[in-house]
Amino acid sequence: MKAALVVSHGSRSKKTRQEVLRLVKKLRRQSSFPIIEYAFLEIEPPDIPTGIEMCARKGAKEILLLLNFLNSGRHVDIDIPKIAQEARKKYRGIRIHISQPVGQHPKICELFLDLLDRSKIHL
Repeated sequence: MKAALVVSHGSRSKKTRQEVLRLVKKLRRQSSFPIIEYAFLEIEPPDIPTGIEMCARKGAKEILLLLNFLNSGRHVDIDIPKIAQEARKKYRGIRIHISQPVGQHPKICELFLDLLDRSKIHL
């Protein structure tokens, strides 16, 4: 069974947490993945190891860490891969993958163009 774990940075802002929860609810409704959970790298629970454990308990045999990060950096390039490697050792029967950050998606330019179109700035 496949699972997606939406991984965000974490924030002290309640608004940020609510935005992540809304995203996860939409993904659950529109995705064919049977398991979709969320986790945060730092600041608030659940942390990434706990999120992976939640997916494993629900029967996941393959987990995609779906990065809710715009670009590469220390967290994307070092911290999250390290956490994933630790989880691979703990859950040997589960394949764990990491997505690219959102900013590397081929449609990111289209997203920014849409934001420009929606802006209140008129040329």
